[in-house]
Amino acid sequence: MTDANRVALVTGASRGIGRGIAGALGAKGWRVAVNYRGNAKAAQETVSAIQADGGTAAAFQADIGSAADRARLVKQVLNAYGRIDVLVNNAGVAPSQRIDVLEMTAESYERVMDTNLKGPFFLTQQIAKVMIDLLQAGTITTPKIINISSISAYTSSPNRGEYCLSKAGMSMMTLLFADRLAEYGINVYEVRPGIIATDMTSTVTEKYDNLIADGLTPIRRWGQPEDVAQAVVALAENYLPFSTGEVINVDGGFHFRRL
Repeated sequence: MTDANRVALVTGASRGIGRGIAGALGAKGWRVAVNYRGNAKAAQETVSAIQADGGTAAAFQADIGSAADRARLVKQVLNAYGRIDVLVNNAGVAPSQRIDVLEMTAESYERVMDTNLKGPFFLTQQIAKVMIDLLQAGTITTPKIINISSISAYTSSPNRGEYCLSKAGMSMMTLLFADRLAEYGINVYEVRPGIIATDMTSTVTEKYDNLIADGLTPIRRWGQPEDVAQAVVALAENYLPFSTGEVINVDGGFHFRRL
């Protein structure tokens, strides 16, 4: 029997992949905490869409890169719902400008790392401790932490090196927490999207249209937020209970080595 009280916190859920994930979880009966940084209107649109489908959701403002905001976010979600069963670390930013690694600034590096790696790492650290307490209290049973990385974790893009570094770091972050939390029954996964149609990729649509048409990916189409969302749902729903630290590629086969 499905637990009707289960809660998923999805960071960066006001648009794009995060919105797709939040909507898919809401449709499966999860109560969804929709985190956003600045666009309250977009976050409310995500919430309203979930509610229109009969689900339960609420918006929670917090900048994942801020320690004070992370602490407030966790406190507010627990006050609202009393538990967190799944954390989806989805919030991420691209560099404000694509600049060669020889010219990358410390400011750009720090901005991207704060949101894409430092923030998720310390949010996971905080929520993992909460999950352990909730497990020991019998409040939750199969908690999960799901990190949304990118093919940029292993694909060189010298004009946005800080983004690549942040996603490569998230891959190791996944392994570290998977190793540390396995004894408590907390499984940790990495979902690795490829070329997904979102605001982040909207500025390079023509470039990727041509690359996909030329066979960059064996499945010759753009990925959609819903493609990533379905992978997250499978993990959240405990379809891979004997796997942890696993990478789920949602990339149309981009990761193949082909001759």
